[in-house]
Amino acid sequence: MGGHGLLIAAPQSGSGKTTVSLAIMAALRRRGLAVAPFKCGPDFIDPGYHRLVTGRPSINLDAWMCPEEFVSGSFLKQSSDADLAVIEGVMGLFDGLGASPFEGSSARIAALTGAPVVLVVNARGMAASAAALVRGFAGFDLRVKVAGVIFNNVGSESHAELLRQVMSQSLPEVAVFGCIPRDEALAIPSRHLGLVTAEDNPLPPEFMERLTAMAERYLDLDGLAGLKLNPPQPPFCKGGSPLFFLSAGEERVRIAVARDAAFCFVYEDNLRLLREAGAEIVTFSPLEDNGLPDGIGGIYLPGGYPELYAERLAANSSMLAAIRNSVAVEMPVYAECGGYVYLTEGLEESAGRAAVDFVGIFPVRARMLPSRKALGYRQAELLQDTLLGGSGTVCRGHEFHYSETGVMPDCIGRNYNVSRQGVLLGREGFSVRSCLASYLHLHFGSNPGIAPALVAACRQYACKTATPL
Repeated sequence: MGGHGLLIAAPQSGSGKTTVSLAIMAALRRRGLAVAPFKCGPDFIDPGYHRLVTGRPSINLDAWMCPEEFVSGSFLKQSSDADLAVIEGVMGLFDGLGASPFEGSSARIAALTGAPVVLVVNARGMAASAAALVRGFAGFDLRVKVAGVIFNNVGSESHAELLRQVMSQSLPEVAVFGCIPRDEALAIPSRHLGLVTAEDNPLPPEFMERLTAMAERYLDLDGLAGLKLNPPQPPFCKGGSPLFFLSAGEERVRIAVARDAAFCFVYEDNLRLLREAGAEIVTFSPLEDNGLPDGIGGIYLPGGYPELYAERLAANSSMLAAIRNSVAVEMPVYAECGGYVYLTEGLEESAGRAAVDFVGIFPVRARMLPSRKALGYRQAELLQDTLLGGSGTVCRGHEFHYSETGVMPDCIGRNYNVSRQGVLLGREGFSVRSCLASYLHLHFGSNPGIAPALVAACRQYACKTATPL
C-alpha cells in the first residue's frame, strides 16, 4: 500500500456520509484503484454496501469494543494490499460515548490510523457560516487533521462558488474537495433499523452509475486519492491480533457460518480471527440449503433480519432439523441476536403476520416491537466456562434489536453478566448443551482468547466424532 487514505466524517448524522463514501469508493474503483473500505463503530449495514461497491470486505474499526493496538493492526492488515483506504465515520466526528469527544468516536479512529479527515457538510442554507463550522471542527482537537471538506446539498453553482470563496478567504489550509448539488435520487432507502441491507437493496446499476457520475463531475478525486496517512508513532501491532499457529499434526476444523439475506450481520474480523486460530470457514444458507455442510465441528449463527424471512426460514424444515440435531449431539453452536431468535421456538403473531416456528432449542418465543428494544455498547463477563472462554473472561460488543423474547425458564443456563458503562443490566448468554446464544454481537477482537476457545471447542467435538480409519 502506498500509505494513502482518508476518513469521511460529518458534523452530525444525516449529512450524507454514506452516499459520499460510496460515491468516492465507486469512482476510484472505476479508475482501477484497489479501495480498502472500513466503517467506524459497530454498524453492519454500511459495510455491506462498501463490499458491494469495492468488491472487498469492509472492516469495522471500533476502539471501545477492541484495544487500540488491535484497531490499528487490523487497519494495517486489511489495507496493506490496497491503493487507498476509505474509512466511513459514524455520527458526528467527535460524537461517541457521553460527553467524551474521543471515546467511541470517529475522531479516535482518525487519530489511531493517521487518516486525514474529509468533512461532509450539509450546506443547505449556509454561506460564510459553513467556514465557521469547518474552522471549529478543524481546531477542536489537534490529534485529528481535517484536511478538507465536501459540501453537500448545494443549491446552485453560484452557491458552490460562494462556499469556495469563503473557505479560501477564511480557511485556506482546508481544501474544498467538492460541492454536491441536491439530488433526492441518490438517497438510500431507510427502514426501521436504519439503512436497508445490501442483500435487500443491492443498489441497481443505474443508481451506481448516477452515484459514480456525480463523484466524477463534482468531486476532486485526484485530490482525495492523494491524501496520505500519517500513522502515529510508535507503530502499533502490525498483525492486528496474535497469530494462532496450528500445532504439529492438527488440521483445520470446519466451522459452518450462516450467511445469506437473513443472516448477514457479522464482523469480518471475527471470521479472520477464527481462521487465524485454525478454523476453515464454510458458509451456508438457512434460507436456501437443505442441510449443513459436511464434516463440520461447529456452527456460527450471526445476526440479521430473520423476521423479514420468517416464513421461508420456517418452511425449510430440513435445515431446522439439521440444526436441532446438531445441538442434540453436543456440537458447539454459537448464535448472536438474529441467530439467537432463530434458535427459539419462533416468532409470535404480530401486525397481522401469523406466528412461525423456528428451531426450538430455547423454550421461548420472540415478538417484534413497534420501537427499538435495545441499542448500545455492552460488556459481558463470563460466569463459567463456555464456548468463548473460561470463567472471568471479559468481552465487549454491541446490542441492537427490535425484538424481545419471553421469560427464559430457570433451567436454561445464563452465562454472562452484562453491563453498560459499568451498570449491571442482568444475566444473559443462554445455553443448552453446547449451544450458546445471546442478543449481543460480540467482537472477538475485544479479547484474544475468544476465537481460540471457540475453535478449540469445535476441534474437540470434531475429533470426538471422527470416524476411525
